[in-house]
Parts: sequence; structure tokens; C-alpha cells
Amino acid sequence: MKTVGNFIGGQVCLSSSNQTVDVHNPATGQVERRVTQSTAAEVKQAIDVAHQAFTDWSRTTPLRRARIMFNFKALLEQHREELAQLIVSEHGKVYSDALGELTRGLEVVEFACGIPHLIKGEYSADVGSGVDSFSLMQPLGVVAGITPFNFPAMVPMWMFPIALACGNTFVLKPPALVPSASVRLAELLKEAGLPDGVFNVVHCSNENAAQLCTDPHIQAVSFVGSSAVAEHIYTTASAHGKRVQAFGAAKNQAIIMPDADLDATVNALMGGAFGSAGERCMALPVAVVVGDDTADKLIAKLKPLIAQLRVGPGIQQGGEENEMGPLVSSAHQKKVLGYIDLGVEEGATLVADGRNYQVAGYPDGYYVGGTLFDHVTSDMRIYREEIFGPVLGIVRVPDYQTAIDTVNSHEFGNGSAIFTSNGHYARQFVQEVQAGMVGVNVPVPVPMAFHSFGGWKRSVFGALNVHGTDGVRFYTRMKTATARWPTGQQTVSEYSMPTLG
Repeated sequence: MKTVGNFIGGQVCLSSSNQTVDVHNPATGQVERRVTQSTAAEVKQAIDVAHQAFTDWSRTTPLRRARIMFNFKALLEQHREELAQLIVSEHGKVYSDALGELTRGLEVVEFACGIPHLIKGEYSADVGSGVDSFSLMQPLGVVAGITPFNFPAMVPMWMFPIALACGNTFVLKPPALVPSASVRLAELLKEAGLPDGVFNVVHCSNENAAQLCTDPHIQAVSFVGSSAVAEHIYTTASAHGKRVQAFGAAKNQAIIMPDADLDATVNALMGGAFGSAGERCMALPVAVVVGDDTADKLIAKLKPLIAQLRVGPGIQQGGEENEMGPLVSSAHQKKVLGYIDLGVEEGATLVADGRNYQVAGYPDGYYVGGTLFDHVTSDMRIYREEIFGPVLGIVRVPDYQTAIDTVNSHEFGNGSAIFTSNGHYARQFVQEVQAGMVGVNVPVPVPMAFHSFGGWKRSVFGALNVHGTDGVRFYTRMKTATARWPTGQQTVSEYSMPTLG
């Protein structure tokens, strides 16, 4: 059975600890490979290797760094099917969804290919007599990324392409549930021409990963995961003088107005709630519906579609592709099932029950069927907490104002959407909603790579978002120079603040 190792100094290497974690195929529940668990010393080795590689890499011209990104882009396109199969085998999402994940990650690589333009800085001639001023955007040093299970390729590619293109070196800590894609990306980076030591992958326990937030060589930390861990990483790394962007939980909500196109809205909700089995930070698990009549009509259209959901393995041998795969692990399956039980206990109306879902031929897979709750209220835990599974809740409200107040009162503010045919309400919603990413008749409003991704409130800790221009700002620091080249030496001492005019 294959063991997935670290990637340090340009080489795949197994940990000397001989400790491994089983990696299951969620569709079958069977162990397909194992991943090495590194010692604290090996994590330190990855940091030190990245630190040693920084000097030469940071002095590599932006154009040469961009050309490596272009090579990497071509290799991603060449190996996209192989990478998608790796993702499906460890995460469980359906194959077309894995290809979509890779495409969205590839878009960040394409953005990073423009790094010579993105970091060229500003120049002002003659800010004073014979004085010019210009800015430099320089790399930070060694930066770290700690990524979640739900997007084994895309979330790391939110981070490292821009970080590397800006001249930093990188240490990535992926989750043990989905370890293989990160190592394969590292191999492709090397094939693209990235020097050894510039990009490193280390698999380890959370305890041993803690030094990524404290080691003096680490200059910045990027994290995606739960809000509790995001806040801890932000607090710890910031206390050790590091830049931090830490993205936490979400409970994205869509307001459904009475004038919405219900057929289009239902299709959007199906994809938003049940795509990737709901294991997305930008999933759409709550619909805040204005008016009982609208809610009744919406549920009448949702119920048969949920019953018809094709649920099964991410790669289907023959026949039509499934629409939803299994959850990532047995533990997460139990967690989601527990939330469905809780919703019933809390008094929500269970319209579609995804418990005890069986897929023929896959009795041990981690499946949960599409689930729909009606009459969800804001005091229920199934409303307040992130379930991260295929569970959609309907909240009934009498009017738009109550709807926007409901959405804005939630502690998370990652994304939100409105479905309406009324331009006034759409514009008002965009202005008023307290969320970082907003959709108008768009269920999953994930920004393109040349914009920045990030939420509000307890969905994010840190001032700068990921990718786009914020990503470039996060992975660089600005230096502003003011220069005078006089024909002779300065002959008069100046003791007051120079005004240069």
C-alpha cells in the first residue's frame, strides 16, 4: 500500500517516525493509502530548507518567476485528469466537481503569471527639486499555508502561486484526510522549474504544526478552517510578529423574495446546498424566504428534486455522473447525521430525510442523502452552526426587512445572496448585507482570481483577503525610496522636516 510522504528540498521523503494515518476512499470506506506523520524536527527541517532557499529565489527576477508559473499552468492542464482522480479518491466529490476545483485553482496561477505587472510599484518624478520617489514591493521570506480537507488543490492554490510569484518560499501543511494532491502539485512545480526548497509540503499533527505560527523564520501564515482554530492561529501567529490571514466558518444565507424566478432559484439552491455534498465554505445551507406562500411553493419544487438526487461514487463507471458524492470521512458523516437528529429535536420540520441513505454496491461509503428542513428558526443550532453537509434549512419571514435583519444578526458573514427580479431590492441588499461575498441571483458568489476572496465578522481574522490584489499585498511588503542625485554634495545641514517642494 502506498505511503504519501513529505516534499522537502525538492524530494519526496517519508518521516523517520514511522507513524502513519490511514487515508480512506469515502465512496467505499476502504483504506487506499497511508500518509506519513512527521516529527517536530522534520517540520523544522522544512522551515529551515525554505529559509535557505529564500535568498536566491527572492533575487530571481519577477519575469523568470512568472515563466515558472506559466510552465506550472501548462503542467496543471496536462495532468488535470490525474489530479481530479486523486481528489475524488480521497475527498469523495464527483469528478466534474474536482475538475471545477482545479479550474478555479488554475485561475489563481494564471493571475500569478502577471506578477511583473502586479508588483511593479509606483514612481513619481520630481516630488521635490531634483528628487524622485518610488516604491518597491518585496517578498516577506518563508510563508506557511495550513489548508482544509474540502478543496485539496484549490485552497492551496489560493495561496502558494501568488506567494511564490512574489518571491517568497512556502511550507504547506495539508490535512491528513486528503494528502496526495499537495505532493503531486509540489512535483509539478519542480518539473516546471521551481528550485528545490522553494516549495515544501509537510504532513504532521496539529501539535507539531504549531511551530508554523511561532518559528522566527516564518513571516506570514495563511489558514482556512473552523473559526475557533482560525482565531487561535491569528492570535498566536500575530503575537509572534507574523502576518496572518485566517478564514473560518460560514453559514451563508440566501434571501428569497416573492418576485424571484422560482424555477431558477430552486436550481440555484440545489447546487448551492448539495454541490460537493455541502462541504464548501461557500455552500448555501439556509434560505430565508419572504412569505409563507413563497416558502410553500419553493418547498413543493425542492422536495421532488432532492428525492431524485443522484448520490454515489465520485467516479461512476458507465451511466450518468452522480450529482453528489459521499462525505469525506466516517467521523464527518456521524457529525452531519447528528445535526439532522438535532434539527428534529429542536422542532424543525424534516421535509426530506437524508439519514440511512444506502448506495447500492457501496455499503461502507460515507453517504448522507439530501436533507431539507422547514420552519427553522434563528435560535436553533442547525441555523447557528456550520453543518458542512447536504442539509438545507428554510427560514420563513414576513418581509425583506426581517430577512436582512435575520441574515445580518448571524455571527458569520462569509457569503450571502438574494434571489429577486426587483433591482431596488437587489441593490439595497448588496449595500446592506454584512457579508464579504455577495450574490444577486448567484448562489455561490466566489470571486474570480483577479478579485479577492474573504468574509466578514467571525468568518475571517486578519486585514487582507486571499488572492487578487489583496493576495499580492499580503505576500509583499512595500518599501518607498526617496532619491536625490545632486551635481555636488549637500552644503547646508537641514534640521527641520524636509518639505521637498
